[in-house]
Amino acid sequence: MTATATTTVAAAARRAQWRAFWLRQLYQWHWISAALSLVGMLLFAITGITLNHASQIKAQPQVQRFQAVLPPALLSALTADHAADAGELPPALQRWLTQQWSVTTAGVVPEWSDDEVYLSLPRPGGDGWLSIERASGAVEYERTDRGWVSYLNDLHKGRHTGGVWTAFLDVFAIVCLVFSISGLLLLQMQAARRPSTWPLTGLGLLIPLLLALLFIH
Repeated sequence: MTATATTTVAAAARRAQWRAFWLRQLYQWHWISAALSLVGMLLFAITGITLNHASQIKAQPQVQRFQAVLPPALLSALTADHAADAGELPPALQRWLTQQWSVTTAGVVPEWSDDEVYLSLPRPGGDGWLSIERASGAVEYERTDRGWVSYLNDLHKGRHTGGVWTAFLDVFAIVCLVFSISGLLLLQMQAARRPSTWPLTGLGLLIPLLLALLFIH
C-alpha cells in the first residue's frame, strides 16, 4: 500500500471515529432530554388541545363563600393608619387566615383604604378575593374553582402560578430545545441513508407556514 493510500485510509478511520463519537453523544443527549421532557410535552400537547377548544369545553364554576370576625388582637393591627403602600398583612393575621380557610397571602400586597383591606387572590384554575372591614373586623372570603381542565390550561400558560413554576417552564423549554436540536443533528447525520429525511423535515416547516399565510389574517 502506498503512503498516499495509507494516509487516506487513516483519515477515513479518524472521520469514522469522530462520527461514531458524536453519534453516541447526540443519542445520549437526545434520549436524556426526551426522558426529562416526556411528561411535560404530554401535558403541553393535551392542554394545547383543551386551550384550542376552550369554548367547547363547558365548566361549571364552583363558588364558595366564607365569613368570620377577626379576634380583637388581630383587629388592632388593622385599625392603625396605613399608607397606600402599607405592604403585606401582618404575619399573625396571615397565619390566622391560613388556619381558618387555608388561604395563603404571603407575597400578596393588599389594597388598603380607611374602611377595608382588600386582597385579590387569583390562582390556577380559579379565582378568589378577601375583604376585611377595619372597623368591625368582619372578614369575607370568596373562592372560585373552575375545574381541573382550567387548572391545567393555566399551568400551560403560566397564569398565576408563581415564580417556581415560571422557573420550571424556562428549564423545560431549554430541555425541549436540547431534544429538538439533538434530533435535528441526528437527522443530518442519518440523512444520507434516508432520502426522505429532508423532504419530510421541510414539509413540517411548509405546512404551518402555508396555513398561517393562507388562513390567518
